[in-house]
Amino acid sequence: MDILQTLDAIWLARMPILHGLGNTILISLLSILMGTILGVVVGLLLTYGIGLVRLIVRLYSDFLRGTPVFVLILACFYILSVVGIQLSAFQAGVFALTLFCSSHVGEIVRGSLQAIPTGQTEAAKSIGLTFFGTFFSVLLPQALRMILPTWVNTATEIVKASTLLSIIGVVELLLSVQQVISRTYLSLELYFFAGFVFFLVNFTIEKVGRFVERKVALPT
Repeated sequence: MDILQTLDAIWLARMPILHGLGNTILISLLSILMGTILGVVVGLLLTYGIGLVRLIVRLYSDFLRGTPVFVLILACFYILSVVGIQLSAFQAGVFALTLFCSSHVGEIVRGSLQAIPTGQTEAAKSIGLTFFGTFFSVLLPQALRMILPTWVNTATEIVKASTLLSIIGVVELLLSVQQVISRTYLSLELYFFAGFVFFLVNFTIEKVGRFVERKVALPT
């Protein structure tokens, strides 16, 4: 492994690599943000929904969690266009990862809410709190402490899954590195570099997640 040659190749291709990294970060941020918002709604409906609504949301969650991300990306890119919904490769990729994220966050939220003793909800009702008052004042602060560790894992999975968007032509970090490899033939070195960058991104997410966990943790 010629380190100097590898560093030179990376430096010469720094602009396309930075562009790919920027796309990876943007895709991940959008997917995690929208997937988390949608996932909270899914989790609430799985916990408090009634009848047909809960059944539909359960099928939505189970279907998406059981579908490989690879297939989901292809479906969002090709099948939606067949039914008249035109999305760019970037939009289709973000949409697919958002759906994937929402199904997992929904289960995290459901599990956390159901882990809170029902007596607390009943006590909140007895002092006149509405559903939303109970949720935001009593349930959410407790659920958040349980949600965060698993949510961080989901966020890192989304970052790693963003590499699959190259199959529909989205130039994210991995594809930009592969384009450099096709010119330099430094496959091992540059794949190692890409892996290290992904590690840094996910390491940052984990550190931020742990910082927030400490901030919301109950004092001991």
